[in-house]
Amino acid sequence: MSTKKNTPVVSKELVLPFIVITSLFALWGFANDVTNPMVTAFKKVMPELSWFQAYLVQFAFYFGYGCMALPAALFIRKYSYKSGILLGLGLYAIGAFLFYPASSLEDYNFFLISLYVITCGLSLLETTANPLILSLGDKSTATRRLNLAQAFNPIGSLSGMLIAQFVVLSQIQSNQLTEEAYSALDTVTKSTMRTEDLATISSPYLGIGAVVLVVLGIVWMTKIPKVQEEEEITLKESFQKIFAKKAFLPGVLTQATYVGAQIMCWTAIFQYVEYLNQSRPANDQLQATYWNMFAMSIFLSGRFIATGLMSKFKAPKLLFLYAIMSVLCCLGAIVMPGMAGLVSLVFVSLFMSINFPTIYGIALKDMGGEAKVGSAFLVMAIVGGAIFPPMQGLIIDIGGPELANTTILGVPEVKFSFIMPMICLIPVIFYGYSNSKTA
Repeated sequence: MSTKKNTPVVSKELVLPFIVITSLFALWGFANDVTNPMVTAFKKVMPELSWFQAYLVQFAFYFGYGCMALPAALFIRKYSYKSGILLGLGLYAIGAFLFYPASSLEDYNFFLISLYVITCGLSLLETTANPLILSLGDKSTATRRLNLAQAFNPIGSLSGMLIAQFVVLSQIQSNQLTEEAYSALDTVTKSTMRTEDLATISSPYLGIGAVVLVVLGIVWMTKIPKVQEEEEITLKESFQKIFAKKAFLPGVLTQATYVGAQIMCWTAIFQYVEYLNQSRPANDQLQATYWNMFAMSIFLSGRFIATGLMSKFKAPKLLFLYAIMSVLCCLGAIVMPGMAGLVSLVFVSLFMSINFPTIYGIALKDMGGEAKVGSAFLVMAIVGGAIFPPMQGLIIDIGGPELANTTILGVPEVKFSFIMPMICLIPVIFYGYSNSKTA
């Protein structure tokens, strides 16, 4: 155990810009978690899609991080953090408003493009906001400060889940019909229903687009402090410097697998609940959104708890212990029957809660002015959310379109699919352990 000096996490003169920048964490949390249930929504509205195709929602959404993170870092390196935030918010709004023509054309690929544009904006925001938060105060409290800011990310996520449930999933007509009832409808009725349901799916994105424009105006008027820069060096020298840090490259790779695990757990919980409902009476059906909200609530609690614990314990050691528990919870989701498995899946979120900001803080420790470029690679690692979820979709597809057409090692395919997030969380254990020795 180590006791850190009594240094404020955020000094008084930096509270206002800290609040403004922290609001961005809630904005991308909303986008993330209003989108997770859309895998299920598009599968209901467009039943011709396979689970793999439906999971391309996550591929399109998170692929933007892989494409845009490095250009984002070069942009803010040349201009400023504030410029990066403004451009990111602009792209976020454009992508959200593109849902209107996508809905009018009823083109699934257009929806995927819209999601991609949104995440190009989010990539700029995350590449900018994370290192900026680290710099807004004393270096000794940087990881705690980022954990505090990241704690507001789940608030946006919870809002996204509520909107997804009450504005989308509970309103789309396709979700109210069984497969047999839907198949019995005539072509005109199906076409009308699809048009109305796609408009319903688009509505939260159009709404958040308007909110983002308001936030853009607030950021424009807020004075963002300039970060003290080190002597300017070439991009090649910058790459050499950041990759010379022992914890950096393993941090990028670990971040990629962790993000993949997080997205899989929060997306496939809908399929997990749907599978459990098949054996439950009609008057005792589970609501996946509520369970996902429970998971997000304890994720939020875990962030605040960790911020406090890190004043007493070293961050890498806490990361190591939490990662072990998250892997065990994934295993429980696979092997434990019924509600016990669902509860185990939900509690993965508690132990994943510190992963992103803690890995981020460890990887960028003592990076100085090169944190802009280093941040880009860590944000680029969010592409793990594009790579791994479709693999889980392929596992669910193994036996056919249903969730439990077959078993794998005696476990229904939808439950066995959580082998993917379990594997993806194992590198977090090793990263926490290896850095706990040197922290």
